[in-house]
Amino acid sequence: MKIMRPVALAALTTTLTLPALAERQETIYLNPFAGFQLFDDKRDLSETGTFGIGIEYRFRPHWALEAVYSRADADRKYVAGESEFEEIRLDGTYYFAGPEAAWNPYVSLGGGHAKFGLGDTISYTTAGTDHDETRVNLGAGFRYNVSDGISIRADLREFHGIDESTFDTMVSLGLSWAFARTVAGPAPKTPPPPADSDGDSVPDNRDQCPGTSAGTRVDNTGCEPDGDRDGVADSRDQCPDTVSGAEVDRRGCELDSDNDGVVNSQDRCPDTAAGAKVDAEGCEGVTETVETIELRVQFPNNSSVIDHAYDTEIRQVADFMQKYPDTRVEIAGHADSSGKAAYNKSLSQRRAEAVAARLTGPLGVDPARVSAVGYGEAEPIASNDTPAGRAQNRRVEARIQVRR
Repeated sequence: MKIMRPVALAALTTTLTLPALAERQETIYLNPFAGFQLFDDKRDLSETGTFGIGIEYRFRPHWALEAVYSRADADRKYVAGESEFEEIRLDGTYYFAGPEAAWNPYVSLGGGHAKFGLGDTISYTTAGTDHDETRVNLGAGFRYNVSDGISIRADLREFHGIDESTFDTMVSLGLSWAFARTVAGPAPKTPPPPADSDGDSVPDNRDQCPGTSAGTRVDNTGCEPDGDRDGVADSRDQCPDTVSGAEVDRRGCELDSDNDGVVNSQDRCPDTAAGAKVDAEGCEGVTETVETIELRVQFPNNSSVIDHAYDTEIRQVADFMQKYPDTRVEIAGHADSSGKAAYNKSLSQRRAEAVAARLTGPLGVDPARVSAVGYGEAEPIASNDTPAGRAQNRRVEARIQVRR
């Protein structure tokens, strides 16, 4: 027995020096307990109280090792006398919950060395000598954490004596003190930053424009911003407010294929002769507005979408043009001065196009007789300093025209 105690303590010390592979909490429990042990009938020993203490090392949230010493003075069962009992063992325990949980049920498996000493009479196996035995055990129980430092442990354990093929049972209850610490593992390796070949702060794996010049301002895709989405970056765009969908040259300005001073998107006569005098729509001759009809069309805020509710309002333009087949109409969109001028011009253009589409679609006017122009805030009819004036300036007009 004197040899086994240092061996068990050495095993416990070895577990305490296991290398830390990652940050975790380690806990050492001091586990005194009192139990009641029922011995196999072969032992000729009566049931008796058993006392002991364990030192448990919980090295992972669910795993622990425990070195246990226990002893008892058992009365002989069939003859007079008593027998001293001592055991030292090492158990491995698996907890079904982490140490932070209140209830920690567990199962346990272990083995150790037991000694049944002589009392007033001879041993049940060997006359005049002590009896040593190797026992393995299987147990289950639970730990209830009263606080961070104190817990109650209940345990039921079955022992099997290998030498004599005996089976002993013990139930115990103990009060434990916990001493915990957090063990820091090695610092995680910092991955190298992703490659950024052109130095624009957008990594290559999501850089859609990998060849931008150093110092160039880019968006989150690694490309230069293109505010009007005409395919020409803002830094090179000399016409930054071109209408959506318009054809542009490498300067970002709309094309004027016949060089008449009217860009293609507004040119109603795209093949005029070089040097010919044209009007605002790129056509020869003089266009005169003979009638202006203000359309009371309401758009949602920051929107150019309309529905069929305004077809009756727009139909008056269609009826006028049907009555006078030589006329054409310019749908003119206007805005107040709230916001940026470039945006207001773009929004008024979209609204004018929406009304023109309604006129040439459901109302059946020949698209060749209809044009749409957004004037933005350039042609106010009232002061923009008052809400009432701004409301008047947000309008759509149908300008009925004839060519002289």
